[in-house]
Amino acid sequence: MAHKTEPAGLKLRLVTAQRLKSVLDGDNFSPLTSADLADGRDRALANRLITTALRRQGQLNFIIHALLDKGMPGKSGTFEAVLRLSLTQLVFLPDLGAHSALFLAVEAIKRDARARHLAGLMNAVLRNAQANSAKFGMLSDDLLIPESFGDTWLEAYGEDAIAAFSKALLDGAPLDLTLKHEDADLIAALGAEQVIADTVRIEQRDRPVDALPGFDEGQWWVQDAASAIPARLLGLEAGARVLDLCAAPGGKTAQLAKSGYAVTALDSDAKRMERLSGNLSRLRYTAETIVGDAATYAATEPFDGVLLDAPCSATGTFRRHPEVIWRRTSADVAGRVRLQRNLLRNALGCLKPGGVLIYCVCSLEPAEGEEQAMWALDRLSGLELWPLSTDDLPGLQAAVTGQGMVRTHPGMNPGGISGGMDGFFVARFRRR
Repeated sequence: MAHKTEPAGLKLRLVTAQRLKSVLDGDNFSPLTSADLADGRDRALANRLITTALRRQGQLNFIIHALLDKGMPGKSGTFEAVLRLSLTQLVFLPDLGAHSALFLAVEAIKRDARARHLAGLMNAVLRNAQANSAKFGMLSDDLLIPESFGDTWLEAYGEDAIAAFSKALLDGAPLDLTLKHEDADLIAALGAEQVIADTVRIEQRDRPVDALPGFDEGQWWVQDAASAIPARLLGLEAGARVLDLCAAPGGKTAQLAKSGYAVTALDSDAKRMERLSGNLSRLRYTAETIVGDAATYAATEPFDGVLLDAPCSATGTFRRHPEVIWRRTSADVAGRVRLQRNLLRNALGCLKPGGVLIYCVCSLEPAEGEEQAMWALDRLSGLELWPLSTDDLPGLQAAVTGQGMVRTHPGMNPGGISGGMDGFFVARFRRR
């Protein structure tokens, strides 16, 4: 329990450091909520500090390497998290003040038994950073993207796109929603703009998602503009039986239900399937739900369509999860590729002759997208490409490739609306 004599801002710093440490230790980033910090202004500040530290991770790595001759101390509790937050404040958020960055950093690690012996080092490093803050603030944006991905992306997307990726990383992602019904009054009440099809975008909001107009009434669900593309491309008649593999948390399931398909949603994670069911209930949609393995599921009757949103490296989501690009390795990508191939084989087996298979991943890696689609065409007997045309994607024609597939990336602005979009790959196939 915090003591009344604790310095102002210390609790915020301690809570913020713990959340950042959890991400550095391998958790996915999730913003702090009222359960973490009751005061809305404190919460906004804490989330700003964390997200900036994560988005600037490459530049912070450079700064830390320059300041710590012996590298990061081992087994040092919250030392690294506090250091990264304080450097973020000193170099990238100078409006928050230098004095509090130094003072609160030292006070915070004094509260950590594993880090308190490093208080002197923390103070010295931050004073050095303060003296060099102008120089560090001019670091190249090239540092924002890890070399391990930057080289591949440069070859795949070009220099202009990579510059746009860096900007998208720093800007973060707006909130995209898929509407249950087009409603001009609702769009106005949300303060949103229509992007493409039934996707609308909220650039700025001042309240939680569940407090936005239409949430309780089930009039929309959260879904990035790129993620909303695959389910629109099935091209089946209403009433068609469609299998949604790796379905949770259910955005695409809701789209399939909206299209009038008879949907079976399958995912291996029981808790995520509970969330899917809850989302469908709020939207007043129905689907058969199955907890099972998409690589081994055996359909009792083949489906008219299968949508496979395959597990992947998720590098295309870095606007919301900037930590992901610093975690993934070539071995991780190779492991996902092997899994995706097993899933593609089984998805084909669940499909009736003439049926449609949509394969998609939220990855920027060609190995998981374009190369995977070519592998499937070469190795999976009975599978043929059903190419897409620019007419299939009004408002985002540039995303349709010469091979008739879809490739989006964070440098694209759907419908000409600023804010970018996730990196996604989509291919549409038929079973002969």
